[in-house]
Amino acid sequence: MSEKPSNIEFSAPDDSKAFLNKELAKKQKQLSELSANSDPLEKANLQYDISEIMLDIANPGMSETAWGMAKEAFDIYMQHKQWEDAVRCCDVLYRTEQPGSIIALGNGLWLAVTYPIDPELTILMLNNLIDDTPPKADGAAVAAVSAHYIADLRLEGKKRDSVMFLTMNIIAKVAERHSNVSSQEQMDFWMDKLELNDPEIYLPRLSQVIDAIVADTWWYDRDALRAELPVN
Repeated sequence: MSEKPSNIEFSAPDDSKAFLNKELAKKQKQLSELSANSDPLEKANLQYDISEIMLDIANPGMSETAWGMAKEAFDIYMQHKQWEDAVRCCDVLYRTEQPGSIIALGNGLWLAVTYPIDPELTILMLNNLIDDTPPKADGAAVAAVSAHYIADLRLEGKKRDSVMFLTMNIIAKVAERHSNVSSQEQMDFWMDKLELNDPEIYLPRLSQVIDAIVADTWWYDRDALRAELPVN
Protein backbone atom coordinates (compact mmCIF):
# COMPACT_ATOMS: atom_id res chain seq x y z
CA MET A 1 0.00 0.00 0.00
CA SER A 2 1.39 3.40 -0.96
CA GLU A 3 1.98 6.07 1.64
CA LYS A 4 -0.39 9.03 1.88
CA PRO A 5 0.93 12.08 -0.02
CA SER A 6 2.57 14.44 2.45
CA ASN A 7 0.68 17.48 1.08
CA ILE A 8 -2.75 16.12 2.05
CA GLU A 9 -4.08 16.86 5.51
CA PHE A 10 -6.61 14.61 7.17
CA SER A 11 -8.80 16.35 9.72
CA ALA A 12 -9.08 14.60 13.04
CA PRO A 13 -12.39 14.46 14.93
CA ASP A 14 -10.94 16.86 17.49
CA ASP A 15 -10.32 19.42 14.73
CA SER A 16 -13.90 19.09 13.57
CA LYS A 17 -15.20 19.46 17.11
CA ALA A 18 -13.05 22.54 17.67
CA PHE A 19 -14.51 24.10 14.52
CA LEU A 20 -18.06 23.29 15.63
CA ASN A 21 -17.47 24.74 19.09
CA LYS A 22 -16.14 27.91 17.48
CA GLU A 23 -19.22 28.13 15.26
CA LEU A 24 -21.47 27.48 18.24
CA ALA A 25 -19.86 30.29 20.24
CA LYS A 26 -20.24 32.65 17.28
CA LYS A 27 -23.94 31.85 16.82
CA GLN A 28 -24.61 32.10 20.55
CA LYS A 29 -22.95 35.51 20.62
CA GLN A 30 -25.08 36.68 17.70
CA LEU A 31 -28.19 35.42 19.48
CA SER A 32 -27.27 37.21 22.71
CA GLU A 33 -26.77 40.47 20.82
CA LEU A 34 -30.29 40.51 19.40
CA SER A 35 -32.57 43.15 20.86
CA ALA A 36 -36.25 42.94 21.71
CA ASN A 37 -36.94 44.74 18.44
CA SER A 38 -34.96 42.31 16.29
CA ASP A 39 -36.64 40.33 13.54
CA PRO A 40 -38.14 37.20 15.16
CA LEU A 41 -37.14 35.13 12.14
CA GLU A 42 -33.52 36.17 12.60
CA LYS A 43 -33.74 34.84 16.15
CA ALA A 44 -35.38 31.63 14.96
CA ASN A 45 -32.71 31.10 12.30
CA LEU A 46 -29.95 31.44 14.90
CA GLN A 47 -31.74 29.13 17.32
CA TYR A 48 -32.15 26.53 14.59
CA ASP A 49 -28.47 26.79 13.61
CA ILE A 50 -27.40 26.48 17.25
CA SER A 51 -29.54 23.37 17.76
CA GLU A 52 -28.07 21.73 14.65
CA ILE A 53 -24.51 22.47 15.77
CA MET A 54 -25.21 21.14 19.25
CA LEU A 55 -26.42 17.84 17.79
CA ASP A 56 -23.29 17.63 15.66
CA ILE A 57 -21.05 18.24 18.68
CA ALA A 58 -22.97 15.57 20.60
CA ASN A 59 -21.70 16.51 24.05
CA PRO A 60 -23.60 15.05 27.03
CA GLY A 61 -26.47 17.33 27.98
CA MET A 62 -26.48 19.29 24.73
CA SER A 63 -29.44 17.39 23.28
CA GLU A 64 -31.78 18.84 25.89
CA THR A 65 -30.54 22.37 25.19
CA ALA A 66 -30.82 21.74 21.44
CA TRP A 67 -34.44 20.68 22.00
CA GLY A 68 -35.25 23.97 23.74
CA MET A 69 -33.63 26.02 20.99
CA ALA A 70 -35.31 24.12 18.16
CA LYS A 71 -38.74 24.18 19.83
CA GLU A 72 -38.59 27.96 20.30
CA ALA A 73 -37.53 28.34 16.67
CA PHE A 74 -40.39 26.05 15.60
CA ASP A 75 -42.93 28.21 17.43
CA ILE A 76 -41.63 31.36 15.73
CA TYR A 77 -41.66 29.76 12.29
CA MET A 78 -45.23 28.60 12.82
CA GLN A 79 -46.32 32.09 13.85
CA HIS A 80 -44.86 33.42 10.59
CA LYS A 81 -46.18 30.54 8.46
CA GLN A 82 -42.70 29.38 7.51
CA TRP A 83 -43.79 25.78 7.11
CA GLU A 84 -40.61 24.36 5.64
CA ASP A 85 -38.43 25.85 8.37
CA ALA A 86 -40.88 24.56 10.98
CA VAL A 87 -40.52 21.04 9.56
CA ARG A 88 -36.72 21.33 9.65
CA CYS A 89 -37.02 22.14 13.35
CA CYS A 90 -39.16 19.05 13.86
CA ASP A 91 -36.43 16.95 12.25
CA VAL A 92 -33.91 18.39 14.73
CA LEU A 93 -36.32 17.80 17.62
CA TYR A 94 -36.78 14.20 16.52
CA ARG A 95 -33.01 13.67 16.37
CA THR A 96 -32.47 15.01 19.90
CA GLU A 97 -33.98 11.75 21.17
CA GLN A 98 -35.76 13.54 23.98
CA PRO A 99 -39.04 12.28 25.52
CA GLY A 100 -41.12 14.35 23.08
CA SER A 101 -39.12 13.47 19.97
CA ILE A 102 -41.70 11.11 18.46
CA ILE A 103 -44.38 13.76 18.97
CA ALA A 104 -42.14 16.24 17.17
CA LEU A 105 -41.86 13.78 14.28
CA GLY A 106 -45.63 13.50 14.03
CA ASN A 107 -46.17 17.25 14.12
CA GLY A 108 -43.52 17.72 11.45
CA LEU A 109 -44.95 14.97 9.27
CA TRP A 110 -48.40 16.54 9.19
CA LEU A 111 -46.93 19.84 8.00
CA ALA A 112 -44.57 18.15 5.55
CA VAL A 113 -47.39 16.24 3.86
CA THR A 114 -49.99 19.01 4.03
CA TYR A 115 -47.88 21.84 2.59
CA PRO A 116 -45.98 21.78 -0.74
CA ILE A 117 -42.58 22.20 0.87
CA ASP A 118 -39.28 20.77 -0.43
CA PRO A 119 -40.26 17.18 -1.29
CA GLU A 120 -36.86 15.87 -0.25
CA LEU A 121 -37.48 17.23 3.25
CA THR A 122 -40.89 15.55 3.29
CA ILE A 123 -39.26 12.28 2.21
CA LEU A 124 -36.64 12.69 4.94
CA MET A 125 -39.39 13.01 7.54
CA LEU A 126 -41.21 9.97 6.14
CA ASN A 127 -37.94 8.05 6.26
CA ASN A 128 -37.60 9.03 9.92
CA LEU A 129 -41.02 7.44 10.45
CA ILE A 130 -39.89 4.29 8.64
CA ASP A 131 -36.79 4.06 10.83
CA ASP A 132 -38.92 4.42 13.96
CA THR A 133 -41.49 1.81 12.90
CA PRO A 134 -41.22 -1.91 13.78
CA PRO A 135 -40.19 -4.01 10.74
CA LYS A 136 -43.46 -5.93 10.51
CA ALA A 137 -45.74 -2.92 11.01
CA ASP A 138 -47.73 -1.68 8.00
CA GLY A 139 -47.02 1.95 8.90
CA ALA A 140 -43.56 1.81 7.33
CA ALA A 141 -45.04 0.53 4.06
CA VAL A 142 -47.59 3.34 4.04
CA ALA A 143 -44.84 5.90 4.68
CA ALA A 144 -42.65 4.46 1.91
CA VAL A 145 -45.33 4.56 -0.81
CA SER A 146 -46.37 8.04 0.36
CA ALA A 147 -42.78 9.21 -0.13
CA HIS A 148 -42.82 7.77 -3.66
CA TYR A 149 -46.13 9.50 -4.40
CA ILE A 150 -44.90 12.87 -3.12
CA ALA A 151 -41.74 12.65 -5.23
CA ASP A 152 -43.89 11.99 -8.29
CA LEU A 153 -46.31 14.78 -7.43
CA ARG A 154 -43.90 17.59 -6.48
CA LEU A 155 -40.86 17.04 -8.69
CA GLU A 156 -40.16 17.20 -12.41
CA GLY A 157 -37.52 16.13 -14.91
CA LYS A 158 -34.26 14.47 -13.94
CA LYS A 159 -34.69 15.44 -10.29
CA ARG A 160 -38.00 13.60 -10.20
CA ASP A 161 -36.45 10.52 -11.80
CA SER A 162 -33.50 10.40 -9.37
CA VAL A 163 -35.61 10.93 -6.25
CA MET A 164 -38.23 8.40 -7.39
CA PHE A 165 -35.43 5.88 -7.91
CA LEU A 166 -34.46 6.54 -4.29
CA THR A 167 -38.03 6.19 -3.01
CA MET A 168 -38.49 2.97 -5.01
CA ASN A 169 -35.45 1.60 -3.21
CA ILE A 170 -36.99 2.66 0.10
CA ILE A 171 -40.15 0.73 -0.78
CA ALA A 172 -38.08 -2.33 -1.71
CA LYS A 173 -36.19 -2.24 1.60
CA VAL A 174 -39.41 -1.86 3.58
CA ALA A 175 -41.04 -4.71 1.65
CA GLU A 176 -38.02 -6.96 2.27
CA ARG A 177 -38.00 -6.39 6.03
CA HIS A 178 -41.81 -6.49 6.26
CA SER A 179 -42.49 -9.66 4.27
CA ASN A 180 -39.17 -10.90 2.84
CA VAL A 181 -40.09 -9.59 -0.60
CA SER A 182 -37.28 -10.31 -3.07
CA SER A 183 -38.85 -10.37 -6.57
CA GLN A 184 -41.08 -8.18 -8.69
CA GLU A 185 -43.84 -10.78 -8.55
CA GLN A 186 -43.70 -10.79 -4.76
CA MET A 187 -43.60 -6.97 -4.76
CA ASP A 188 -46.78 -6.77 -6.90
CA PHE A 189 -48.56 -9.21 -4.58
CA TRP A 190 -47.37 -7.34 -1.48
CA MET A 191 -48.49 -3.97 -2.86
CA ASP A 192 -51.93 -5.36 -3.71
CA LYS A 193 -52.30 -7.15 -0.39
CA LEU A 194 -51.55 -4.02 1.63
CA GLU A 195 -53.54 -1.77 -0.74
CA LEU A 196 -50.52 0.40 -1.52
CA ASN A 197 -51.43 1.26 -5.13
CA ASP A 198 -54.14 3.83 -4.47
CA PRO A 199 -53.27 7.16 -2.73
CA GLU A 200 -56.93 7.58 -1.81
CA ILE A 201 -56.46 4.53 0.40
CA TYR A 202 -52.91 4.83 1.74
CA LEU A 203 -52.82 8.60 2.38
CA PRO A 204 -55.70 8.42 4.89
CA ARG A 205 -53.86 5.50 6.50
CA LEU A 206 -50.75 7.68 6.77
CA SER A 207 -52.90 10.28 8.51
CA GLN A 208 -54.01 7.63 11.01
CA VAL A 209 -50.39 6.67 11.67
CA ILE A 210 -49.49 10.31 12.32
CA ASP A 211 -52.49 10.73 14.62
CA ALA A 212 -51.35 7.69 16.61
CA ILE A 213 -47.83 9.08 16.93
CA VAL A 214 -48.93 12.49 18.15
CA ALA A 215 -51.61 11.12 20.48
CA ASP A 216 -53.50 14.46 20.58
CA THR A 217 -50.36 16.42 21.52
CA TRP A 218 -50.65 18.83 18.59
CA TRP A 219 -48.57 21.99 18.68
CA TYR A 220 -50.94 23.87 16.38
CA ASP A 221 -54.59 24.01 15.37
CA ARG A 222 -54.90 21.73 12.35
CA ASP A 223 -58.48 22.80 11.62
CA ALA A 224 -57.43 26.44 11.45
CA LEU A 225 -54.52 25.59 9.15
CA ARG A 226 -56.76 23.47 6.91
CA ALA A 227 -59.23 26.37 6.64
CA GLU A 228 -56.44 28.58 5.27
CA LEU A 229 -55.38 26.14 2.58
CA PRO A 230 -56.23 27.19 -1.00
CA VAL A 231 -59.16 25.39 -2.54
CA ASN A 232 -58.18 23.35 -5.61
